[in-house]
Amino acid sequence: MPKEVIRVVAAVIEHEGRYLITQRNASAVLPLLWEFPGGRVESDESEADALCREARGRIGVDVEVGAKLGEHVHEYPGYEVHLAMFSCTIVDGQQPYPATVNDLRWVTSREFLDYDFPPADEKTMNKLLMRN
Repeated sequence: MPKEVIRVVAAVIEHEGRYLITQRNASAVLPLLWEFPGGRVESDESEADALCREARGRIGVDVEVGAKLGEHVHEYPGYEVHLAMFSCTIVDGQQPYPATVNDLRWVTSREFLDYDFPPADEKTMNKLLMRN
């Protein structure tokens, strides 16, 4: 039986040398791990639309979706995640807040190692570390 495929988008939001990361809720899958803001792409929406919806819902801001930074597949037991990462900017100086996430922080790429991320996010972190 084929694994379920889950399409996910992530916003790589950089400001003054720091990246925005969010912490999953205690009741979420992979609880309390850190990740780049984003979430699932619904079957009837584009990746950009999903990213805008997820940013608004999770961190309370509107984002402008820029270039796709990369994509990869990560296999978990029972399902696989197809993750697409986009460079994003927060619109009009809005301030993110943990609307439906446990916490959020602005960190440098070197500080990524101080946080526990899901395996699917590790390739994103490695790309950003190589850029800096």
